Amino acid sequence: MKDNIITGLDIGSSMIRVVVGQKIEQEPVHIIGVAEIPSEGISRGVINSIEDAVSSIATAFEKAERMTGVPSKSAYVSIAGTHILSQSSRGVVAVAKADGEIREQDVDRAIEAAQAVATPPNYEILHVIPRSFTVDSQSGIKDPVGMTGIRLEVEAQIIQGLSAQVKNITKSVYRTGVDIDDVVLAPLAAAEASLNKRQKELGVCLVNIGGSTTSIAVFEEGDVLHTSILPVGSTHITSDIAIGLRTSLETAELVKVRYGTALPDDIDKKEEIDLSEFGDSEEEVVSRRHVADIIQARVEEIFQMADGELKGIERSGKLPAGIVITGGGAKLEGLVDIARKEFRLPASIGYPKEVSSAIDKVHDPTLSTAVGLVLWGDHLQQEGGAGMLSRFSSVHHGVGKMRSWFQSLGT
Repeated sequence: MKDNIITGLDIGSSMIRVVVGQKIEQEPVHIIGVAEIPSEGISRGVINSIEDAVSSIATAFEKAERMTGVPSKSAYVSIAGTHILSQSSRGVVAVAKADGEIREQDVDRAIEAAQAVATPPNYEILHVIPRSFTVDSQSGIKDPVGMTGIRLEVEAQIIQGLSAQVKNITKSVYRTGVDIDDVVLAPLAAAEASLNKRQKELGVCLVNIGGSTTSIAVFEEGDVLHTSILPVGSTHITSDIAIGLRTSLETAELVKVRYGTALPDDIDKKEEIDLSEFGDSEEEVVSRRHVADIIQARVEEIFQMADGELKGIERSGKLPAGIVITGGGAKLEGLVDIARKEFRLPASIGYPKEVSSAIDKVHDPTLSTAVGLVLWGDHLQQEGGAGMLSRFSSVHHGVGKMRSWFQSLGT
């Protein structure tokens, strides 16, 4: 059984989530364990205290182990944060074989050539995602292996992260005694769980609303077109409520969860919330419509920033499969209506798909990234490390070095 275990570790700004999946032949991945704990030492997707982060991650792994009875030896780990950069690149090579037949090695060389981009100082490449290939003058090819030609060209999306932050995340995980199978950009993992093949073909934008950040992944013709991490999330909504009601962040969070909606027009003007029911020492009554106005303003701002990213790649209002909202912030009432208005596109909430489980919690937008990491690992193992998905990650070389370094320290 242990050989079929795949673990996903989603390191978020507000919560750390561990999802443990078991792969049974020809069956969907079966989720056997879920653990969630509040994250310490992490802010806006980046680690600001190694000790606190290690403690939180270790606690999450222990909680998952108590549920499954199986210790996690390795995990697929998410990375986010506003330091993430995304850019397009092209790589061109001559086909090596005299008869002009394109082999795996030619594809690898083309992708390697695409990586020769001007990387900013102190950054490293996380993913190289081949979008399409061109053989001689024939463009739009998905998999050129076996074709004949002289010149092979690849158009790729290069995703880079700040080296220090990548190392801090890998260090924090290794110090818990767990190996890293791969480091995966959070919105790509969330898309793996929340989007289907048809949506990716037609053109879709995944908006993953986390605690302190909102991550975006745009797909078209089955490929990643653009990714971005915005520095706003659901905790900013909580902060706005706290300021607007002059109350504590704890009370503001409870008000948001219990009474929050982004649609003030749907609420009776006379409807009120008694803050004393949340443990506030002072008895104060506030208008629920006022709370909804505060929420609506921030949600509109988040969606306008996301639409700004779509405008930058000329896809604003032009994605037939529309907007799929996921992450912890997706559970707020009225988000879909605001999204339809701001993006001028169809919108829906994204839930983890393609998995089976006896745990009800699995089909929840908050677990999209963690479940997506398990599915990412499953697809990678199915390819045997030789398919397109395995070429996505360039970080495993650095991860391998860090693993051997930690093993030499005896940790």
